[in-house]
Formats: sequence, structure tokens, C-alpha cells
Amino acid sequence: MINITEVNSLIRLLDDPDPEIYNHVHDKLLSYGSEAIEHLETAFGEAFDSIQQERIANLVHEIQFGIVKNDLKLWYQGGAFDLLQGILIVNRYQYPDLDEQKIINQLEAIKRDIWIQMNNEASPVEQVKLINHVFYHMYGFSGNTTNHQDPQNSYLSQVMETKKGNQILLAIIYSIIAQKLDIPVHGVNLPQHFILAYLDESKESEFESGILFYINAFNKGFIFGRRDVDMFLKQLNLSFDKQFYEPCSNTDIIRRVLRNLISSYEHLGSSEKVDELKQMLAIIE
Repeated sequence: MINITEVNSLIRLLDDPDPEIYNHVHDKLLSYGSEAIEHLETAFGEAFDSIQQERIANLVHEIQFGIVKNDLKLWYQGGAFDLLQGILIVNRYQYPDLDEQKIINQLEAIKRDIWIQMNNEASPVEQVKLINHVFYHMYGFSGNTTNHQDPQNSYLSQVMETKKGNQILLAIIYSIIAQKLDIPVHGVNLPQHFILAYLDESKESEFESGILFYINAFNKGFIFGRRDVDMFLKQLNLSFDKQFYEPCSNTDIIRRVLRNLISSYEHLGSSEKVDELKQMLAIIE
């Protein structure tokens, strides 16, 4: 337990003009970690001094950013098995106080609405068409084509709220829901695009990795084949590479989300966010 009296005394010293005193107070409060946040936020509401307010806000962010980096490191070192957990950690960077259970409940509701209509005898294509019907038509998800560079397109909470996102976030949500239903849909790290593959190793398919077909989550779950990927790569003047056709790891997916965010914030000129997101990316590279 932290000493509340000591914490409040330290917070009152945050606007001290002496850099040595400020640095000592800053480091001491930082060492308390998440336990200090509540007291700092209370003090922020009561502070009239703009310097003190700014220093409190920066300190809260610093503590929260440290927690996010640690969470990401633990996720990565633990094997990065849970894609939902990984994308929630990225979401925490911008929305640290968000009620994550609300997002989990929203995903469960979509899953349930698909499951209710699911026929056990349905073919892979029929399964995907049902997911498409619920996801795009009932819930209204779509690609954000008008403001593709907006960083909000890369935050799960915002995409769940606005029902608009970029290619990779829509694909992440789609695959998480599909996998909750034991439907083997996985992300494929295509250059300049992110698609999904329906994987079925029990059936013979057009190539050895067991992929029956691909899905474009950005284009209302459009189903297409390997030849379309061949043509797309040809348009980009890229030669054959196995990784462009086959499912990628959860770590690859989170890396790509972080790179998208870095690109979005560079576009906005937010150098501090770019630096912080590069630190996050370095943890999983």
C-alpha cells in the first residue's frame, strides 16, 4: 500500500520551479506506478496552476504508457496466443481507462447472433456468407474509405463504436468472431492490403497449406481465390513469396497495426506519439 499523505505532499510539489526538486518528485511518484494514478487524477481536477496540471497529466500518461509497454512485453513473451488481448493492449495506449469488458461483450453478442443462425452442415462458403450477413448487414460494419489515414481506424474500441475501420482492424474483428465459432479464418499479411484466409487442413485445396479461399473484410467479406492474389502481386510488381499467401502470426498482425498507427501519426505530425509507438513496436520485433 502506498502512503497517501506522502503521495499528496509530493503532488503539491510538482509545480516547484527548482528542477532538482521537480525531478526527485517526478521520479518518486513514477515509482508508485498505477497506484498513484487515482491520486494524481484527483489532484488534476483540483489544481488551478497550469504548470501543475500539465505535469500531472504528463506523469499520468508516463505511468500508463509504462503499463502498456509492460503488458505488450508480457503478451509477446507469453507466446502472443490471444489476438484479442494483443489488440486491446494497443487500444490501451490511447484509451487507458476504457471498459474493455464492454468490447468483449459486444464481440460475444455478434458471435451469438451468428451462432443462432449457424447450420452444422453449412459449407465453408455458407459459413462465411452467414458471418458477412450478420457482421456487415445486421451490425453495419464497413471500411472507412473517406478518412483512411485517421488513427481512430486502428483502435478497436473506436471501430466497434463507429462500425468503420481500416482493412486490418475489420479483419481482426472478423477473425476473432470466426475463431470464437471454431471457424478457421486467419489473417494474411499481404503488402498494401490485409486479407483473411479460410484454412481447412482436412480437405484438399488448391494448394498445400489447406487454404480453401480468401476473404476481403474491407469489402464486405468478398470471397476470392489464389489467382486474385497472384494478379494483385503482379500489379505491385512483386514476385512470389509464400508469406503473401499464408496465415501470419498474431505478432505480425499487431506489428502491422502499430506500423499503421505510426504512419497515421506521422501524417498528423504527432512526433511524440510516433516515438512512443516505435518503442512499442521495438518490444515485439
